[in-house]
Amino acid sequence: MIEDIMADADERMKKAIDALRHHLQTIRTGRAQTSLIERIQVEYYGTPTNLRDMAQISVPEGRMLLIQPFDKTAMNAIEKALQTANLGVNPTNDGKVIRLIMQPLTSERRKELAKQVKSHVEECHISLRNVRRDAMTMIKDLVKEKEISEDEQKRAEDKVQQLVDKFVKEADGVGTNKEQEIMEV
Repeated sequence: MIEDIMADADERMKKAIDALRHHLQTIRTGRAQTSLIERIQVEYYGTPTNLRDMAQISVPEGRMLLIQPFDKTAMNAIEKALQTANLGVNPTNDGKVIRLIMQPLTSERRKELAKQVKSHVEECHISLRNVRRDAMTMIKDLVKEKEISEDEQKRAEDKVQQLVDKFVKEADGVGTNKEQEIMEV
């Protein structure tokens, strides 16, 4: 029973870290990365579609993204979606491809992005604490039902706390790496 609770908590905490990584991938760092735009939703024949499913996205240069739509009629819809995505970059359309040229980030913008990273890391911490709370509640329920002893409860709670500490440290590491990437000139 305790093993099941621990396995569930571990799985949910891994998902929280994965969600954090996903959110941080969408934050612009000054370098061109396909992950910055591939999940942007484009209105394509009335259906929201991921950009990566509609076009080939490449990085021909360090600060440029090249978007080549599979269907040339979707060019305007893609351009509109890129403009509304609020990336801080204006797309240029030459009729065949769309180019996004990343301007170097200002120090003020870097600080804003670093705050966003910290905010996402804190949301991850909250998710981890919620998982811990759920696991602790399940353990206490086992004690109430006389399925485990109080000593086993204490050991299980210590294991849950160790698991939380491990994942909090991982989330902090992921956030620190992203902040360093953003602050890099």
